[in-house]
Amino acid sequence: MAGIQASVRWSKVICKQPGNYLGWPTIARAGDGELLVVFSGERETHVCPYGVNQLIRSRDGGETWSDAETINNSPLDDRDTGLLVTRSGALVITWFTGVSYSDPQRYREQYPAEYMSWLRHWRKIPPRDRERYHGHWSRRSTDGGKTWEPQVDTIVTAPHGPIQLADGRLMMVGNARVEGRPTVAAVESRDEGRSWRMAGVIPIPEDKLADAQYFNEPHLVELQDRRIVTLIRYEPTKRRYDEWHMHQSESLDGGRSWTSAHRTPIWGWPPHLIRLASGDALVTYGIRRQPFGERACLSHDGGRTWDIENEIVLRDDAPNGDLGYPATVEIEPGELLTIYYQVENEGEKTCIMATRWSLA
Repeated sequence: MAGIQASVRWSKVICKQPGNYLGWPTIARAGDGELLVVFSGERETHVCPYGVNQLIRSRDGGETWSDAETINNSPLDDRDTGLLVTRSGALVITWFTGVSYSDPQRYREQYPAEYMSWLRHWRKIPPRDRERYHGHWSRRSTDGGKTWEPQVDTIVTAPHGPIQLADGRLMMVGNARVEGRPTVAAVESRDEGRSWRMAGVIPIPEDKLADAQYFNEPHLVELQDRRIVTLIRYEPTKRRYDEWHMHQSESLDGGRSWTSAHRTPIWGWPPHLIRLASGDALVTYGIRRQPFGERACLSHDGGRTWDIENEIVLRDDAPNGDLGYPATVEIEPGELLTIYYQVENEGEKTCIMATRWSLA
């Protein structure tokens, strides 16, 4: 591996559904040490009407995993499942429901074999159900995921969901529309995910306001000095690879106000952030250019700088760029488990995989 700060113990498949496409996972650790991974499963392709939110579990540090449990299966496409275990032990999942598969201008040519069946599926969904289920959502469980409370509107959407701040609030940074315009905003919950309200909006630089729609899929971390740092995927166009660097914003007042999003040296997306036992910040992200794979980067100074010169390569052997959305937990100090989706073997659909690694 290219990095000098970490060593990989193993990488392997943790959930595979032959013939199905799986994607966009998130991992969390319960108080008793159980590892929980959520993702969108039972899919036909990257875009389709059939995605469901599913959950798998490990009680041995990620060595073995349970069969998938389905949490949500709405008439729409249930995607991008985030997960948080609160300090009280409640599970909070987030997701959004997609309907883009019904757009003939976008997908008729890309998925010619599947599109007509998708259109038939769409036409069978009553308009009231399209309206009822379309949106950005969260649900809670207080019994370890055996039962789930009704879904509530989260206002924003982001692949990996919220974090819990030192003051007990849940906070999520995600994509939203404010005054009719696309932007990135922070929302908070003061009742452990039973309801959400707007906290603050992240300013987009003046020279990039026209690109505001390309700032998306953020995640955040609270550092030891209570500053909140968020990293944001920035993808202005597929013709400008050199500009696909994540952007960053910080809040010094609990998420109410934010610095203008500014470019980092990190190329890749989307981010998942955690604070390590050492106090360092860690971000994991996917790389969709050769060599395709999963990477990580450390900040030793609270996100002020990122040690990109010692970027950590977790995987660089994926057969194509349909991959990523890695998320990481620290199992014990310096011992980490990162999960993500990618293709195991050429010609197959994607699955959920994991890498166990350690920091020197």
